[in-house]
Amino acid sequence: MKLAVILLNYNTSKDTVVCLKSLATAKIPGGMAVTVYVVDNGSSQPLPDVSQLFPHIVRLDSKINLGFSGGNNLGLTAALKDGATHILLLNNDTYVDQSFFTSIYQSVIIQPQIGIVSGKIYFAPGFEFHAKRYSKKDLGKVIWYAGGSYDWANALGSHAHVDEVDSQKLSSAQPTDFATGCCLLFRAEVASQIGLLNPDYFLYLEDLEFCQRARLRGWKIYFDPSIVLWHKVSRSAGGSGSKLNDYFITRNRLLFGLTYAPLRTKLALIRESVKMLMTGTPPQRLAILDFYSHKLGKGSFLK
Repeated sequence: MKLAVILLNYNTSKDTVVCLKSLATAKIPGGMAVTVYVVDNGSSQPLPDVSQLFPHIVRLDSKINLGFSGGNNLGLTAALKDGATHILLLNNDTYVDQSFFTSIYQSVIIQPQIGIVSGKIYFAPGFEFHAKRYSKKDLGKVIWYAGGSYDWANALGSHAHVDEVDSQKLSSAQPTDFATGCCLLFRAEVASQIGLLNPDYFLYLEDLEFCQRARLRGWKIYFDPSIVLWHKVSRSAGGSGSKLNDYFITRNRLLFGLTYAPLRTKLALIRESVKMLMTGTPPQRLAILDFYSHKLGKGSFLK
């Protein structure tokens, strides 16, 4: 297995360094080669030299912010050119356990019909949505992602078991509707067949759309709880409920739903979007106008 790990940095170099150091402590099993591609995505804050933080690092720099999709595509293109057999898109605001690479090497991705896998992702301690709900012993065991489902009738995706303290019931690999872009492991063959992340999305739901294209080509998508990591949720995008989040989720939900959902759902989305033009927040109204004006990618929200 020739694994390419792609880390996208955008003005969060401290997180990038922490992530790289955690990767460096994870044992790499025989039969696996790992190269980390660090993509600096048009940061205004300089990314320091990270070349000594992991045995094999390739640094790529973009002069402009290409978004989550475009920035990762920069690394993905380089990794495919270098002959990677497997790709891991990994949020730079994560850190992993020492068995991380061994778990990937032994994960369900080795089954030929499985094209995409994501692991069990905990909230990093202190980054829980409802931090006061948990005792001190529960911190680091609160689930952010343990598989996901998509409600086609309402065009809404959700994480399974989010906010729950981990239990033994999450010990076996199982199919999932989508793998999160926070930890998106896939065969290079998948990208060769379906292409890269869709740059029209720029930020949010590009992982859902990538998985949907893979599913339509017959690939299976799995959640594998043996792959463990911790996530400092929403470090670089302003957090859940921010104006940035509001804009891109609103626009990209329309983009995904009106591309892939059943006709009844598409009609409901159109009606909902018209209503939101009058009742939505300013970012939501701008998102809807941009969608119908086909201002995708970066859109009008970011100057």
